[in-house]
Amino acid sequence: MDRVVIAKVCMLAGKIMLESGAETYRVEDTMSRIASAYGLANVQSYATPTGINFSADFADVTNFIRISNRSTDLHKIAEVNSISRNIAAGNVTINEALESLNNVNEASYAFPFWIQIVAAAFVSGGFAIMFGGVWPDFIPSFIAGGVGYAVMVWFKQLIEIGFVADFVASFVIGIFAMLFIANGFGVNLDKVIVGAVMPLVPGLLITNAVRDLVAGHLVAGLSKGVEAMLTAFAIGAGVAVVFAF
Repeated sequence: MDRVVIAKVCMLAGKIMLESGAETYRVEDTMSRIASAYGLANVQSYATPTGINFSADFADVTNFIRISNRSTDLHKIAEVNSISRNIAAGNVTINEALESLNNVNEASYAFPFWIQIVAAAFVSGGFAIMFGGVWPDFIPSFIAGGVGYAVMVWFKQLIEIGFVADFVASFVIGIFAMLFIANGFGVNLDKVIVGAVMPLVPGLLITNAVRDLVAGHLVAGLSKGVEAMLTAFAIGAGVAVVFAF
């Protein structure tokens, strides 16, 4: 088979998985399995949160691709895993695999924006109750969480710096929470704020950082851990600024 096409399939699979929030060790394993299934020997793959290196031999040409945007899309990860398993089983030709991966790459499985906001609002209200709040805290956290999530998504479209978007969103959440409590809507300010910021918390980043560290991928694990810490700091700083004023 054409080594260039095989490398393209492996790189595209890794790109989709990294951009969708997969762990780096899973990305490398998937790329290596695909290359081995198509007959390449001495496969070398190396992934970080911001880039992928791949070669089919120690002295062969090295392929590199830059990863600029990362989000969470478990559906795409599952689709790539399914294609990879079919490749390993010998059920998919190289051209069919490339076409399937291109379809997954171009597809959008995300829910509409308004559904994401409603879901974030219900999550916020639910966490406010789960963390010890009372039912009067549900509505303030529901509204503050939904508005904060909408601000975060909207701000990320204006500025490509996620930390700034998280800071502004948590700032808005703090303002809404304090206004609700000051006007007699809700009882526990801390429970309302904690519940409302939960949709912003980088839970997947923290999980992937730990899993990469355990798997021995120290560079990826540390970088994801630092990114999670900065995101958490931005969220806390946004709320702290509201309290400071």
